[in-house]
Amino acid sequence: MALDYEIIVKGNNLRIEDGFLGLANLTLVESDDGPLLFDTGHFCNRPMLLKALARRGYGPGDVRKVFLSHLHFDHCVNVDLFPKAKIYVSRRELEYADSPHPDDIFVPWLIREQLSRHDVTYLEGEGELGAGIRYMPAPGHTPGQYMLVLDHPQKGCVVLAGDAIKYAKEAVARCSDMPFLSVEEGERTINKILGMADRIVPGHFPELIKRDGRFIWEDQAPFPLFIR
Repeated sequence: MALDYEIIVKGNNLRIEDGFLGLANLTLVESDDGPLLFDTGHFCNRPMLLKALARRGYGPGDVRKVFLSHLHFDHCVNVDLFPKAKIYVSRRELEYADSPHPDDIFVPWLIREQLSRHDVTYLEGEGELGAGIRYMPAPGHTPGQYMLVLDHPQKGCVVLAGDAIKYAKEAVARCSDMPFLSVEEGERTINKILGMADRIVPGHFPELIKRDGRFIWEDQAPFPLFIR
């Protein structure tokens, strides 16, 4: 099977005056090693994620690998749905979750305890998860943020950025909106991604595509609301 990927739950960057409505992008990577899920979302995503997998012929038990970009609630809470998967997260992020920045209120309680119930590989440095699938540190938003880099046969270098680049504004301004490590580290990571990528899947925005040296987007981020 040729390496490919799809955003199966589409995120957005919506917010309210004192909080967030935004959901994270959840991306399924397909390869000869089986399906890999990049980020698992939070409780609002649970039925969306399960339905998205089912539409592609998968149940939670079919997902071989889960890659957590970082340990904020909107990216990692649903990890419990995948008890059979090998979980990948950075060791530095696990340590950070034990003692986050005083202003970082987004690390879910008991996430370390939840991860202890799984088969977890704690990442350090750079490496590969399979043919054409590389992982790299992407610090700034959190100290242990990681990204996946896909060497796609048609689309070139595809970076699953997580919240290293949350939305287009950060790519345009080349500055992180919410750095819990440092502004400088966030800028370095953003510039690295922009310099290497042909396509970027942000944490909370449609896919960014490089055209004539600039990044644009063609997709929309729907947010249907129903009154019940």
